[in-house]
Amino acid sequence: MSDDEVIDPETEAAEETSDVPAGAPPAKVTTARASSDGHGDRRPKKTAAGPGLFARIQQFLHDTRAEMRRVSWPNANLVKNSTLITLVAVVFFALYLFAVDRVWAYLIDHLRGWLGG
Repeated sequence: MSDDEVIDPETEAAEETSDVPAGAPPAKVTTARASSDGHGDRRPKKTAAGPGLFARIQQFLHDTRAEMRRVSWPNANLVKNSTLITLVAVVFFALYLFAVDRVWAYLIDHLRGWLGG
């Protein structure tokens, strides 16, 4: 890049965020200041009215569809392998916890008998 070239910051920012779904920016939110007595309304207040309900729903659906196109879905083989690994882990830990529970129950019962309880 030479010293003669001038870069427009807005163009550069638009190029960096080209994969962000298009849509209206959120309404600006301001917070009311506390009154002199120290008790003010602390809820945010919208300064500009946004688009209507149907326009927002349409924009949401458009953005959702655009985002779903970018999702990398697993193939059937990967899903089967992950499911198998999960089931094996669940069975292993169920058996492990059952064994630990039985050992502790045995020890506590015998400890109670030894102590005359």
